[in-house]
This record gives sequence, structure tokens and C-alpha cells, in this order.
Amino acid sequence: MKNRASASSSLKKAVVLGFEGNISKGYLDPAVLGKSEALDLLTPEGSHESIRLSEVKSVCFVREFEESFEPPRKTFLSRPKLDGVWVRLRFTDSDSMEGIVANNLLELLDAGVQLTPPDLHGNIARIFIPRTSLSEIKVLGVVGVARRTARPLPESLPAQPRLFDE
Repeated sequence: MKNRASASSSLKKAVVLGFEGNISKGYLDPAVLGKSEALDLLTPEGSHESIRLSEVKSVCFVREFEESFEPPRKTFLSRPKLDGVWVRLRFTDSDSMEGIVANNLLELLDAGVQLTPPDLHGNIARIFIPRTSLSEIKVLGVVGVARRTARPLPESLPAQPRLFDE
């Protein structure tokens, strides 16, 4: 008998990076990330692999599985234009990277951080980083918010004098 939760879930292509440099490819449900002590990875061969969350550095949701997986560019080349909070993350192994997280503090207080990587056109669409693999989160800026509109001038100001008669 199938479990109803797993039957209705949406599995996404993911590459799990460990602190030891190990890489596991498979399919994960992004909705359950951080809700348990282990990840349940469905491998491309069809078997289940359990990976302890404490051993995971990051989970990259990819568009395609590639033979040689290269991590994304780790910093933005200029100020990002996406809506959200621009952050720099420092891992417990002293590695660091930048990304955009949702402008929602409740998500940052969760079991991990989901962010958009700096290379928007690369193979990696989103990254989940467990809280246990982070030593620091630093806010670099809030980006993509609507600018304030110019206030109308009060009517009490005199009109600007004309410089040329026409």
C-alpha cells in the first residue's frame, strides 16, 4: 500500500553535497527538507538512500544531472536584481557563498535556508543549506523592493520663473 503523502509529493532532481566532498544524486521532496534528521534520497536507479542531515553541507536542486557536478559561482558579480534579502553564508568548514533568500524571517528561523544562487542561468535553480552546516548568516542588503514615488510639491511653492520668453 502506498503512503498518501509520498504519492502526492513532487520529487525534484537534487545533488546532495557532503562535507567530506561526497556527492549523491537523486530525487527529493523539497517540502519535507529539514523536517527530519535524515534526507530520503531516491537514487536514479530507484533505490532509497538515507543521508543524515548533520553530514550534509548543501542540497542543490538542479535542472539536469551532469557527469561532473561543479558548484555554482559563489558570489554575485554586481548587486542582484531579484526580490529578497541578499545574504552571505559562512559554513562551519570556513567556506562561504552568497545568495538571495525570501524576505521572510520565519523561513530563516526554520531548520535551514533556501536560497537562489548567484548564477541564475546555471544548472542549479535553488539550494537548501541545513542550519547545522552554517556558522554565520550576514545580510548584505535588501534588493528588488519597489522604490518610493516622488512626493508632489506643495501648492504653496511659487512657480518656477521662465528663463526665455517665447
